[in-house]
Amino acid sequence: MSIEIDILNGDASWRIAEPLHQAVWGPDMIAGKPWAHVKWANADLRVLIETPEDGLVCHVGIYFRTITWNGQKLHVGGIGGVCTREDRRNRGYATMAIDAAVHTMRANEAVRFAILFCEPHNFAFYQSRSWLPFNGEVYCEQPEGRIRFDYMAPYVFNVVRAPTLGTIDLCGLPW
Repeated sequence: MSIEIDILNGDASWRIAEPLHQAVWGPDMIAGKPWAHVKWANADLRVLIETPEDGLVCHVGIYFRTITWNGQKLHVGGIGGVCTREDRRNRGYATMAIDAAVHTMRANEAVRFAILFCEPHNFAFYQSRSWLPFNGEVYCEQPEGRIRFDYMAPYVFNVVRAPTLGTIDLCGLPW
């Protein structure tokens, strides 16, 4: 089996990723979720995994942002919009895509750590891949202003140093 991994510009590749994203995270899938109303940032880059047999099977968005942690400005990478076709799950595609995203973030020498947000059913998945729970407060922007973001749990990944306590302000929309 041949697998193709592309890392593309976020805006330019949205037309490729959108059908998969809508199949996994469409309005019917998120209805009733506490975060259904959240306005999300657009990915700077996208990891897309395709197979000749199935086409696009997995997506991971990559985000770059200067945030504050305990008032100190830091450049971070983020992962969001992780989705795999339902009929192609448990084959390692998400792990490959996340690894490619982390590799891409590490190549940006300014990135100090990575951050993502997930629901409880994904905690073990990320922890088994060296992501650590962030046990502090996270703030972000929404159309109504700055809010505490507690709809999903934050996880951090050590690039240079991964803080696990304190206060993070995403200084923009969440991902």
